[in-house]
Amino acid sequence: MRHQGLLLRVSVMIGLAAGLVLFSPPVIHAQDNNNNNGGGDGEISSNAAGVYIDAQGVFRTQVHPDPTGQLTRERMASARSALSNDVRAFSKLRKVSLNRLEAALMARQGALTEEMKYLAGLLRVKYVFYYPETKDIVIAGPAEGWYHAPSDRVLGLSTRRPVIQLQDAAAALRAFPPGGDPTPLVGCSIDPTAEGLAATQQLLASTAPNQYNPEPFIIALQNAMGLQTVRVDGVPPGTRMAQVMVEADYRMKLIGINLERPPVQFASFVDRARPGEISRNALIRWYFVPDYQCVRVSEDKLAMELVGDGVKLVGENELVSATGKRQVVGGASRASLAFTTAFTKKYPQLAERSAVYADLRNMIDLLVATAFIQQEDYYGQAGWSMPFLGNEKAYAVETYTVPKTVATTVNAIRKGRSLMTPIAGGIQIKALQALETDNLLQDKDGKVSQLHEKTKLPPAPDRWWWD
Repeated sequence: MRHQGLLLRVSVMIGLAAGLVLFSPPVIHAQDNNNNNGGGDGEISSNAAGVYIDAQGVFRTQVHPDPTGQLTRERMASARSALSNDVRAFSKLRKVSLNRLEAALMARQGALTEEMKYLAGLLRVKYVFYYPETKDIVIAGPAEGWYHAPSDRVLGLSTRRPVIQLQDAAAALRAFPPGGDPTPLVGCSIDPTAEGLAATQQLLASTAPNQYNPEPFIIALQNAMGLQTVRVDGVPPGTRMAQVMVEADYRMKLIGINLERPPVQFASFVDRARPGEISRNALIRWYFVPDYQCVRVSEDKLAMELVGDGVKLVGENELVSATGKRQVVGGASRASLAFTTAFTKKYPQLAERSAVYADLRNMIDLLVATAFIQQEDYYGQAGWSMPFLGNEKAYAVETYTVPKTVATTVNAIRKGRSLMTPIAGGIQIKALQALETDNLLQDKDGKVSQLHEKTKLPPAPDRWWWD
């Protein structure tokens, strides 16, 4: 009998705000066949990873099989024939005027074209420009044509990276709206309940696992921990932005406890953990944060560049009392620190191979870009009140099922004496922190300013994107 990715090797672990349990030899190996697909959800031939949320709000992983890549190839061919040559071609720097786009949307009475839904294939926001003469607020970055992958993601035809969607841009703009307060924190958290932690502590104190047959103990641990709660901060939980954040957090933890194999090689937390390193009542927290030194601004404040890969994974430890109360005790353990450092270092490669991490990076880029737009009052300078994109009744983005809970997942590995460590955390994006003076990068050689000056807007006022 296999249970939710049971993997026995050289110790035992429970994970994903579930935990980690280590047992003593002998060595037993049971291969996990549940969703261990390497996370290569942007590849042409793969079992693409994704998620779904059931009617009760329980968030789960899902695999979209396409082992030969035939379905993907068919969808790519269909997309190539449907898209015009100009939008299909790869562009190193495609520009999108946000306020021209909204004007075009309103002229169509909200009837979106494919180009509008997917921002003309924009893959990343690398620049923000403002043009006082025409009052255009422009975002720019690499772009290409797109197709709808079997995993329901919308990916670039050649890069197979997720394109930026209008609904995500709208969610970010609403977090930093014209004439409104900035959103101090956008993020999510997946955490065990106090009741679940207390029940787990009681189980560990009263029950000795059978190292030769840990299955009953693992099931008991899952039942004791129960469902874990999902919280979304700063953006409505029914948006795609919220779903991407929760998925990235969830799947990062699965990688940490060896229940999902990453598409690039590095040692997981399970691989690094040693018996005795972490106390039995410890709770480990991992969470994504932006690399806040990611913004370069021109001297005249009319142009901004987002630099680097923008995402870090950090960690800390907490202690859990017998009643389930949590208390931060300081820095991460050696194994946790090594895992988060490796994950951060490999993030660019992960984003190239696994669309969810590229998607998360895009969300962070959008939030920093819109925070900059608000801070520099491009809205006021342009006289743009965002009546369509800023209005949920006019343009609905809260169309996804709200994630409320996540099932506890368990991994088991033999490594020495028993240890149970729940793993929690989430995502914390404080976009305004990237715009603090100490974090801003200078445009010393004037390249950002020069690019702004060289970027010519199309003369036709109804043209909202161009290369």
